[in-house]
Amino acid sequence: MLFSRPAVPAEPSLPPEAVVWAFRLLLGREPSEAEIKTHRRHPSAEALRRALVPDTYRIPVWLLSPPASPLVPWLFEPPRLSHPTSQLCTAAQFDEPDYAAWCATIAEAPRPHRKQWEFCWILAVLRAADVIRPGARALGFGVGNEPIPAMLASHGVQVLATDAPAEVVGTQGWSETQQHASDLSGLYRAELLDEASFRQRARFRAVDMNAIPGDLRDFDACWSSCCFEHLGGLAAGLDFVENSLETLRPGGIAVHTTEFNLGSNDATLETPGLSYYRRRDIEGLLERLARRGHMVWPLNLHPGDSPLDAHIDVPPYALPHLKVEAMGQVSTSIGLVVQRAG
Repeated sequence: MLFSRPAVPAEPSLPPEAVVWAFRLLLGREPSEAEIKTHRRHPSAEALRRALVPDTYRIPVWLLSPPASPLVPWLFEPPRLSHPTSQLCTAAQFDEPDYAAWCATIAEAPRPHRKQWEFCWILAVLRAADVIRPGARALGFGVGNEPIPAMLASHGVQVLATDAPAEVVGTQGWSETQQHASDLSGLYRAELLDEASFRQRARFRAVDMNAIPGDLRDFDACWSSCCFEHLGGLAAGLDFVENSLETLRPGGIAVHTTEFNLGSNDATLETPGLSYYRRRDIEGLLERLARRGHMVWPLNLHPGDSPLDAHIDVPPYALPHLKVEAMGQVSTSIGLVVQRAG
């Protein structure tokens, strides 16, 4: 299950003249035919304006202070992929040598897209936790068509890949993304390993993330990539993170990414199909888990300080795609790491 973007009209909604005049007034030039075709898909003239002259992101004051709870370890510095912790997606991480190296392990060319960053960050954490090794056991939730199961299997990890059962796919909005998995066939990557080895090391099972089966136990790690914001609301996603720890052996690692609200610690988006987590939601979860004896990795909410970190992508989405506006909210990806007690 990959990140579900808000729908962009398949058919043009703006007249071509609107695009032409916007280019002339805002950019001082004539648009190409391809640009006219692309920008006619904006839902309104205001959306067109913001795509041509995008707003820039400014760090709010509430993002700078330490957590209220001393149980939540914290730091505030440009996050690094080479030394992962619970952190935000930022532009500098794409320039690290580790980023290109991780992209190579999943047979993808590096690109400034937060979804690809999620894959690389998850793998960086799994390496730091010594899970990418023969004989380790890893459980993936909502895997969709992501490359992580094949990459782990190529290194000898025993992988159980899961995705939502057919009966809940429609209720959580996955049927529209065409990124839902129903078996192993969509997860095999010939460029990473041979099919016989993949099927020997990887299995698939339909699993509802809101009702994790009790027989899924004793894994060295579990992960999900931008999934738990689709489980029905803010509380449902946070409960999933806590429940996922039950699938781990003592000391096992839970590695999850989700949507982080960069614009407000109060107002946010919460719908049955998509929710944006605020700082207070994340810190509340980590404090709760720490009180129950689990080890939470330090939380680093530094949103980046390069010009690319100030760019906000708006529909129709394009690269760079790090910070995104949808439904009136600005978000990016956040990764969370929790080690099970014991």
